[in-house]
Amino acid sequence: MRKMEFKMERPGLLAAGDRVKVTEGLLPSNYYYTIDPALAMSGNIPFRYRLKSREGVVADVVENARGFYVTVEFDEPEVDMA
Repeated sequence: MRKMEFKMERPGLLAAGDRVKVTEGLLPSNYYYTIDPALAMSGNIPFRYRLKSREGVVADVVENARGFYVTVEFDEPEVDMA
């Protein structure tokens, strides 16, 4: 399972177990992903780590000092972006 983190601006929009669809956006040197309909957004993802799936399942929603973060699991191999 590949896990990706998305930033959500308001609480209660998503919960663990929700099935979500994502839209891919293109920047000059990266991709970014948005959970439809504009519920949360990923950080910038380098071309070589492009997401192939367009549907996933919310694994967790966490609130910290910087906001709300949603972890989504996709049915594809894990990537190490370190």
